[in-house]
Amino acid sequence: MMAATASHPLLLLLLLSLRLLAVANGASKPLANQTLVVTPLASPRPFLSEDADETLASAVESETTLPSYPSSSLHVHLSHRDSLLADTTTAEQIFRLRLDRDAARVETLSQTLTVATTPPAVNVTSRRGFSSKVVSGLAQGSGEYFARIGIGTPARYAYMVLDTGSDVVWLQCAPCRRCYSQSDPIFDPRSSGSYAAVPCGAPLCRRLDVAGCDTRRRSCLYQVSYGDGSITTGEFSTETLTFRRSARVPRIALGCGHDNEGLFVAAAGLLGLGRGSLSFPSQAGRRFGRMFSYCLVDRTSAGAPNRSSSVVFGGSAVPRSSARVAYTPMVRNPKVDTFYYVELMGVSVGGTRVTGVLASDLRLDPTTGRGGVIVDSGTSVTRLARPAYQALRDAFKAGVSGLKLAPGGFSLFDTCYDLSGRTEVKVPTVVLHLAGGAAVSLPAENYLIPVDTKGTFCFAFAGTDSGVSIIGNIQQQGFRVVFDAEKSRVGFMPRGC
Repeated sequence: MMAATASHPLLLLLLLSLRLLAVANGASKPLANQTLVVTPLASPRPFLSEDADETLASAVESETTLPSYPSSSLHVHLSHRDSLLADTTTAEQIFRLRLDRDAARVETLSQTLTVATTPPAVNVTSRRGFSSKVVSGLAQGSGEYFARIGIGTPARYAYMVLDTGSDVVWLQCAPCRRCYSQSDPIFDPRSSGSYAAVPCGAPLCRRLDVAGCDTRRRSCLYQVSYGDGSITTGEFSTETLTFRRSARVPRIALGCGHDNEGLFVAAAGLLGLGRGSLSFPSQAGRRFGRMFSYCLVDRTSAGAPNRSSSVVFGGSAVPRSSARVAYTPMVRNPKVDTFYYVELMGVSVGGTRVTGVLASDLRLDPTTGRGGVIVDSGTSVTRLARPAYQALRDAFKAGVSGLKLAPGGFSLFDTCYDLSGRTEVKVPTVVLHLAGGAAVSLPAENYLIPVDTKGTFCFAFAGTDSGVSIIGNIQQQGFRVVFDAEKSRVGFMPRGC
């Protein structure tokens, strides 16, 4: 009995030693790393390239050969708005402007969701008057991607913003009472053989958040207000859109804006890619299976290959090698239809789940419509609920070895490194874990990015207190992101451009 008692402390000591050894072995387990090739910040290629007019002329000449629907797919080239400034602005100035737009974008998304989760205002229907709190998800100047699209019959080509955070399709129209500057002639519906005004009592008119009626013409009026006070107002209509080298899409409901204040630079209007019923993917759903995808290339690195961003509608939106696509279910917000929500379950750094990134901090509340995570083409930097971001940032900093911290941060980034004189470095891997088992492993250049020409690189995530988290386009670059409304899922295919 005494021997057993005497050996008890020794047994406890042995068990404690074994536990400490196991902890030590776990702590010494090497982190999963990947290589970041250090390439400086560079200006994008000019937006209006030298062959733009030749390409446009070719598209116009081939207009008579464009097929009519049914057609299975549309392929559209995208240009980033940073290219507008490539000839006149330094790379660092362009990047700072991009971050300024990004902040405005996130603020407007937050306002949109705040409005959507509060009791709605009553719409006033009159000949010219509107009154509503409804705002779009697109902030002033935050349209990030442009496409060349033909409007009307015969087609007049113009640059339009493509955006997943907006639904209503619209463009500036003559006669224009107030219009901002755009790079192409303003569209005149009187010169189009396919333009048709929507009657006031038509179902299409009733689908607008804010609708009015021109009592003289008996035509439906639309209004889209933006969080920064910008606005577009005009006649709601249907028109044919033509996509170069692809096909015509007839009878797309769009706003013909005769009064447009603020808004965009260069673009003639907006092609909404949101989840709502008036977005282009929803309207063309029968033709394209309610499916589209895009692939966005890295625009900030001098080492980026000469690839272009693109969007694909229809059957070709999902590549043949679809086994490489990691799918996660779409989550519906009952308070607002526009945005593409997904459920982010956690994040791994260096092969280990970050314990402080909790699904509960990132989950959408279906009762209030608040919280959640959206996938957005117009937001650059991924925002996470602040506790989740802080845990992710701290885990990344702890996993970085041998890199010199840059003092002071940069704009919204609080974790930056001085990589001047380096050609490549090792950084911990970062993986987003989404519902349904989808694991999105980010390339190193998607989360440690150049912010100047001196070799400063920053961890490209940020915290937010707005409630909604956003997976931005920096983290999406290089992936083909698939929006499959038919099967209610979002997919991520690496190296999809």
